[in-house]
Amino acid sequence: MNERSYEVDFGDDGPTGAEAERLTRAGAGEQERAAESALRPRGLREFVGQPLVRDQLSLVLDAARARGRAPDHVLLSGPPGLGKTTLAMIIAHEMDQQIRVTSGPAIQHAGDLAAILSSLEEGEVLFIDEIHRMSRAAEEMLYVAMEDFRVDVIVGKGPGATAIPLDLPAFTLVGATTRSGLLPAPLRDRFGFTGHLEFYSTTDLLQVLARSSGKLEIDAEPAGLHEIASRSRGTPRIANRLLRRVRDWAQVRGDGRIDEDAARAALTVYEVDERGLDRLDRSVLHALCVRFRGGPVGLSTLAVAVAEEAETVAEVVEPFLVREGLMARTPRGRVATGDGWRHLGLEAPDDAF
Repeated sequence: MNERSYEVDFGDDGPTGAEAERLTRAGAGEQERAAESALRPRGLREFVGQPLVRDQLSLVLDAARARGRAPDHVLLSGPPGLGKTTLAMIIAHEMDQQIRVTSGPAIQHAGDLAAILSSLEEGEVLFIDEIHRMSRAAEEMLYVAMEDFRVDVIVGKGPGATAIPLDLPAFTLVGATTRSGLLPAPLRDRFGFTGHLEFYSTTDLLQVLARSSGKLEIDAEPAGLHEIASRSRGTPRIANRLLRRVRDWAQVRGDGRIDEDAARAALTVYEVDERGLDRLDRSVLHALCVRFRGGPVGLSTLAVAVAEEAETVAEVVEPFLVREGLMARTPRGRVATGDGWRHLGLEAPDDAF
């Protein structure tokens, strides 16, 4: 958990070769993160979509402010890119508190968690992304911290080891997970509020894009934004990313304005089709239909056919194809539906799923 800083001496001529390329990539990544941060809403009133979760969370925060206490712990679940991190930051902003951000994979030892918890101040918000990926030892420490605001620090080893209780200030834990079923019941039950985020409608994504285009000072027509929204897989993060890429196309190859034609041309360049499928999605669907004659086929075999990790196919591609009705999961394996065949311009067999 120690933070490290590095100082690089490039000499009089500055960075060259591989180091310059690395810095260029790092700078581009920082620009992308800065752009995403600038587009995040600061308060619940600015947050678009998720009306049920927004209303429920508003009640939790208003009641906590009225009592002058930290809000109950909050668990946010749902697919990636729907706003879990944004809502965590909104909770801190609405309560006028600082937020500490970490992730489950970074907390692999109880000592890692103890160091974070012991540095918290009264009322602060601790956000743990991918909380289902914490180690078991850290989870067991978190049980007590969430319920009793206390951690037991073990001093020594073997028979002579002793536990020293350390009191913690009242804080609010916000956990985010894409797989709530992997959370152990004792941890899940300690959250006072659980909100599940759903995919966005095209109408909601239009509002997201309209707000983002205003923040980025992009000249965009409603028809152009609608074209982007309809291909964004119901996900604001994807919508904002495609908006920036279409802006690039409009500035370089167009007249700077995003209209319907510009959006379609740009998304064709970036291989995003009219239903939101990208190159990998179509590769998986094509392999399923053509190489395996519509299936059924196992996940690992399908992943090898498209030269991708099975985890990537299972967690990134498959949920979207199933949700779109282009693929189905059966006890025997994955199969292409009639709609999946037709989307590729192929004739579906008579026994298509």
